[in-house]
Amino acid sequence: MHFKQPEVLYFLFLLLIPILVHLFQLRKFKTELFTNVRFLKALTIQTRKSSKIKKWLLLTCRLLLLTCIIIAFAQPFFSSKDSINKNNELFIILDNSYSMQAKGKKGELLKRAVQELLEETPENTTFSLLTNSENFWNTDIKSVRSNLQNLKYSSEAFNLDNILTKVKAHKSPYNKDIVVLTDGLSITEKQVKTSDQNMNPLFILSEAEQKNNASVDSVYISKTVENFYEITVQVTGYGDKFPDVPISIFDNNKLIAKTTVDLDSKKKSITFTIPKKSFHGYISIQDNGLAYDNILYFSISKNKKANVISVGEPLKSDFLTRIYTPDEFVFKNYSLSTLDYNSIEQQDAIVLNELNEIPQALATTLKSFVSKGGHVVVIPSSESSIETYNSFFKNFGTLSYSPLEQTEKQITKINFNHPIFNNVFESKITNFQYPKTKISYPLSSSSPAALSYEDQSPFLTSLTNSVATVAVFAAPLNVENSNFQQSPLIVPTFYKMVINNQNNGVIAYTIGSNLSHITDAALQKDAIVTIKGTDEQFIPIQQILSTKVKMTFNDYPKQAGNFSVFSKKEWIENLSFNYARSESDLIKNNDNVLADLNQESSITSFFNALQTNRTDNQIWKWFVIFALLFLLLEMAILKFVKS
Repeated sequence: MHFKQPEVLYFLFLLLIPILVHLFQLRKFKTELFTNVRFLKALTIQTRKSSKIKKWLLLTCRLLLLTCIIIAFAQPFFSSKDSINKNNELFIILDNSYSMQAKGKKGELLKRAVQELLEETPENTTFSLLTNSENFWNTDIKSVRSNLQNLKYSSEAFNLDNILTKVKAHKSPYNKDIVVLTDGLSITEKQVKTSDQNMNPLFILSEAEQKNNASVDSVYISKTVENFYEITVQVTGYGDKFPDVPISIFDNNKLIAKTTVDLDSKKKSITFTIPKKSFHGYISIQDNGLAYDNILYFSISKNKKANVISVGEPLKSDFLTRIYTPDEFVFKNYSLSTLDYNSIEQQDAIVLNELNEIPQALATTLKSFVSKGGHVVVIPSSESSIETYNSFFKNFGTLSYSPLEQTEKQITKINFNHPIFNNVFESKITNFQYPKTKISYPLSSSSPAALSYEDQSPFLTSLTNSVATVAVFAAPLNVENSNFQQSPLIVPTFYKMVINNQNNGVIAYTIGSNLSHITDAALQKDAIVTIKGTDEQFIPIQQILSTKVKMTFNDYPKQAGNFSVFSKKEWIENLSFNYARSESDLIKNNDNVLADLNQESSITSFFNALQTNRTDNQIWKWFVIFALLFLLLEMAILKFVKS
């Protein structure tokens, strides 16, 4: 037993007072016997014995009464079971990712967790609250009540490692209690193994009852005809036994197409035909699962023809005219002697086709061209001066030609993750007809190859800065040296190397992917562009590139939707943003991992356990009760015990 006010125990010396009084009352008197009262002698002796018993009882009660009062004022208590951690700091981690939109037994998982926090958190408890997107340090439930009630779902996926790193960085002289409220979908074995063992968070896991969920994942233009786009929409079903899912397309909130999709397989592609014009709308489905992934916003800009010029002999550039057709490109070919350097800045891409050397003046002009967002494609000739080429490459990165090799090689490998081939093929192909070259320049590059020879050496690679790409071939592509012109690869390869996909085709960015977008806008030096939506607007990080503007979005916008780019009040272009689909699968595949976690059943039981284990057992009230009992006992002795 411990005392909060142990100095009060010095008053126990007061117990001497009733003892001294009692001893004084028990002092001996001299007895004188009178003749007339001799017959009372025996009665007197009996009465005196009874009086002594009563006085001893009263002394005992008074001593116990005074002792209980003194001990009560000293405030005795028994230490709590977990007294070592009673001063720990409390950190509540609340998962507000979109998977918490699922419905459990008592409604949406996030809303239920918030409600329990508001109802069960003691008002005098200080804690720090961390969500996917917001942090509230050293607060209490009254201060964050409004924030919790208005808490929105976050487009950021729940990353336990990142949040625990924030908690660890929060310096404190005390240990930390960490409780995590989540559905557990994103917790991996790696996170559990690599987490700081000293932190040892406690998990309160929520589980969805309805785990079937359908998601609109992507949309792209699969075919272009004279007056129409054929667009393909991919829908993914997580779970089984789906009813037919209605799917609709809206352009500026106007319904233009509708059908149903039978999710008899996990992924299903649906094709729609829409008018070949600017589009600014969304695709919508209806299901009983999560709501956030039921809408995919996208825009299609008015088809802008790309300006491309080829520098080289006209006969060797003839194959490019069949790729860069007039319906999508403004293509021109110049020999090196007739090239107008002043026109280069107006182009979107330039192909250097089998030049024997790259003059210094052209290299300087192209360096400026690339820095402003222009693309360059380099095809060497059999007589190229590798010194001038390598000097040109140094302007953009680490890449160089080695002396010509007279060895026939087959082109056998496609890097489907390379930007040139990203989203070009619906599936990875391995059995295509292998093109070949008779002579080639060995390429040394720090960048990954887009196409490789059978000996794993690069056939096509690229140097990329933040706004443009310099693509480099290892061999001439004329028909005397290679059959690459007859290969099915040539069209998508050359198309993707010069086209700016951001200005042609579907624009549907993922929030948080930190991609850049280049838009055509001739701005003054101090001018800026603003991106505006229905409920949100922001100013992106931007860089003026001659007649273009490069925008970087970072974590903006916060809400998915259709947006427009403005310079002051002048409309420039439409953009669309969507949430990442990383939270769509509600079926847990990590039950073994979750079983090893330190878990609590509910927020209520967590706070009850914390209160029980870390609260001292105060017993001073019992001593007050005992004091009252001894007082009553003393009064009873005075009244009912005869002297």
